[in-house]
Amino acid sequence: MKKLFLAMALLVMSAAVQAQIKNASLQASGLTCAMCSKAIYKALTAIPFIEKVTPDIEGSTYNIVFKNGASVDPDALSKAVTGAGFSVAVLKLTTDFSDTKVKKDAHVTIGNKTFHFVDVKDQTLNGEKTITLVDKNFISAKAFKKYSQLTSMKCYQTGTMASCCPSGNDSGKRVYHVTI
Repeated sequence: MKKLFLAMALLVMSAAVQAQIKNASLQASGLTCAMCSKAIYKALTAIPFIEKVTPDIEGSTYNIVFKNGASVDPDALSKAVTGAGFSVAVLKLTTDFSDTKVKKDAHVTIGNKTFHFVDVKDQTLNGEKTITLVDKNFISAKAFKKYSQLTSMKCYQTGTMASCCPSGNDSGKRVYHVTI
């Protein structure tokens, strides 16, 4: 019985690891020189859950690999970039999905974070997929306005769960809005 319990526990833990966010592509705006790129690079490499950052100076993009098993916090990425004096123009997160059903306004937990899917068709995600954050601090004001018209849920405006969310008892908890 103990062996069966241990085997079940290992199976559950391995499933949780599969849902981990693996890497990201972050495009910053406001960069004018190589020193700007270096400031963002230094800020990103100081984040504890980041394993490696590879900058693309021409595209103002940073390819980020996260430490295995680490809890990824998109807000920490944004805070690092804004702390260096710039803003996030685009943040794309790559993760593995396993029979994950998504649809417009669906909430999905990846790792220990909640993601609200905006402007997606009903589908089942499998394998490695890239999702794009469409929250206020991760896109332009024009793009934010566009996405705000695609959902009637109040949580899009605030970034925190509200009574409109399926699990209304988590009111006030951070929710990230994404699209595919």
